[in-house]
Amino acid sequence: MQVDFTKEFNKQFAKLPRAKQLRAKDALALYLDDPTAPALRLHRLKGEWLSYRSISAGGDLRLHFRVISPDALLFVAIGTHSQLYK
Repeated sequence: MQVDFTKEFNKQFAKLPRAKQLRAKDALALYLDDPTAPALRLHRLKGEWLSYRSISAGGDLRLHFRVISPDALLFVAIGTHSQLYK
């Protein structure tokens, strides 16, 4: 599966503490291995994020992405619930 990241995602990721970066990488690896894993709390988004999906990286950390095709994902944002839903 092809996984791409927007420039904004990369900036947000770089600002995270190392522990949260590792949690995010683990969540992404889990998603690629088993998208239905309950720990990810995968769900479709609403409102301004319509057509995007979100997975949890533990705690309040979320990764937002769009399914481009059955074989391609584009991650667009990462942050806490309050950072992403201003």
